[in-house]
Amino acid sequence: MNALFHKDSTWAFILLLPSILGFFVFVLFPVVASFLLSFTAWDLLTSIQWVGFENYINLFKDETFRKVLWNTLYFTVVTVPVGIIISLFLAVALNQKIRFIKFYRAAYFLPVISSMVAVAVIWQWIYNPEYGLLNFLLSLVGIDGPSWLSDTKWAMPAVMITSIWKGLGFNMLIFLAGIQGISESYYEAADIDGATWFKKFIFITVPLLRPTTFFVTVMAIIGSFQVFDAVFLLTQGGPARSTSVLVHYLYQNGFEYFQMGYASAMAYILFFLVLTFTLIQFSLQKKREI
Repeated sequence: MNALFHKDSTWAFILLLPSILGFFVFVLFPVVASFLLSFTAWDLLTSIQWVGFENYINLFKDETFRKVLWNTLYFTVVTVPVGIIISLFLAVALNQKIRFIKFYRAAYFLPVISSMVAVAVIWQWIYNPEYGLLNFLLSLVGIDGPSWLSDTKWAMPAVMITSIWKGLGFNMLIFLAGIQGISESYYEAADIDGATWFKKFIFITVPLLRPTTFFVTVMAIIGSFQVFDAVFLLTQGGPARSTSVLVHYLYQNGFEYFQMGYASAMAYILFFLVLTFTLIQFSLQKKREI
């Protein structure tokens, strides 16, 4: 027994035990339980009823589900590439040796660590149709701004702008780390050949940032499919569900309509969508490497 306590493996297991228990209780058990719940009908009050694949079948018959699925895909297709492109250019700009560069980097990263509640309050004021800053700026050039958050045409673009703005700093920081990992010898050789900054960016920076871009893209896609707080705080999914996304509709079914089985089925549809897009990204990355 004494020899057992002198083994490194024994102490490793003892020290890892809290994390292992936490994983089983707070991660693995909820995952398995929600998967089983997706085959049931349960409203938290009455007994659980086994319904098989009925929830999954009803999902694809649900017009609202199809609408929020389209909204989620629309949100992803727009915010991911736009956010990545802007973040990359910001990272290149903030890699320059200029005064107060640390201040600029911190300023661009500040929205990432800011509360989404505070961000939503600020952007609701900016989007206000009567005295908001955005419509005021548009009026200076003779444009009559819309009611951003209450117009079915403009509500989703408004949510997208806020989400892109808030996430820019994180992607920028990752790109900045990747750029600073590129050897200066490549740029020095390009300078000798008389390459312009644009050619250096296209033929050196972008290709050598491919692993970083892959990571940022995967994380951005996963995050865009899971968007909830911006929608919930800015528009509550309205108007007319024009901004309602998968996680918002899942939340409503689970915690407003108390259809836990239906909400669990929706969660696994979301999981398989994220998994599919992630596997596609990994497949494309391998082909690029080959």
